[in-house]
Amino acid sequence: MIYREAGQFKTSYAADQRLFPIRQDRIVVAAMLAIAFLVLPFIGNDYWFGAILIPFLILSLAALGLNILTGYAGQLSLGSAAFMAIGAFAAFNLMLRVPGMPLLAAFFLAGLASAAVGLVFGLPSLRIKGFYLAVTTLAAQFFTEWALTTFGWFSNHNPSGVISAQKMVILGYRFETPASRYLLTLCLVAVLALAAKNLVRGRIGRAWMAVRDMDVAAEVIGIPMLKTKLLAFAVSSFYCGVAGALWAFAYLGSVEPQAFDLNRSFQILFMIIIGGVGSVLGSFLGAAFIVLLPIFLNVAAHRLLPANLSSSLASNLEIVVFGVLIVFFLVVEPHGLARLWQIAKEKLRLWPFPH
Repeated sequence: MIYREAGQFKTSYAADQRLFPIRQDRIVVAAMLAIAFLVLPFIGNDYWFGAILIPFLILSLAALGLNILTGYAGQLSLGSAAFMAIGAFAAFNLMLRVPGMPLLAAFFLAGLASAAVGLVFGLPSLRIKGFYLAVTTLAAQFFTEWALTTFGWFSNHNPSGVISAQKMVILGYRFETPASRYLLTLCLVAVLALAAKNLVRGRIGRAWMAVRDMDVAAEVIGIPMLKTKLLAFAVSSFYCGVAGALWAFAYLGSVEPQAFDLNRSFQILFMIIIGGVGSVLGSFLGAAFIVLLPIFLNVAAHRLLPANLSSSLASNLEIVVFGVLIVFFLVVEPHGLARLWQIAKEKLRLWPFPH
């Protein structure tokens, strides 16, 4: 009975409409944010921040953007990395060509630029759906890579195509250390995640889920298909655009089209499938699975396997084990890791009594 709602009374509409109406949820979220903001910056090292935590947070934000479009609105997309690339190059050019452009404003405008492109490629969703729509978004992926590598204006006519991102400075403070970049990334991801959580539980989120479940019935009851689907594409692309800007500035330190190829789009898609489609929490769980598990397998392989085993064979074994674990989790729970957490909460409602 650890997770019982009994005795938690709501005496106003505001209390009933809280983002986290159950006290246990508020305690868990507050504890996780406290650990992320107050504990990890003091116990972590540069490797933790630069190689694990920063990419985990940024990929979680990109997976959240795709989950809004695919999980909540039911529109399949394979172009998440393309919208990340648009956000990265837009932020770079805004910082380069607009004197005195604030960093956070550049990230926000980069998200808007990505959202504008997402609106264009979201137009076919009004007539097609499913795998046909996925092919359309795949065209966005290939077109974006071609445009960014063909037209030199985007990369400031750099012959190598790989350009260094500008320094991250806000109100005179330079985010040069991995710990400071982690805290900035954490702040942006936390704010956008809470905004997404609030968005999907409101009128807009209910409209998205109605279109996802049965678009014909949703249109019959008065939900506008054009506005609802394009808004899903815009919001999803905005999140991916901000994630792309953070990927270039906070993680890589460079802006290059190769960092946002088709493999990145599939990686983000796998995150929401493993973590849970239609779940904000699932975006973070899927990103943690994809980012952290290979690191754990690498460490385990070097400690458990014989020292004379070739590095190529060890790497192949890591890939095989990683693939087997993905299949295992999808067989055990096709709805993702978020569904396993829901089942655990249901068990805690009856603990210590048997179910």
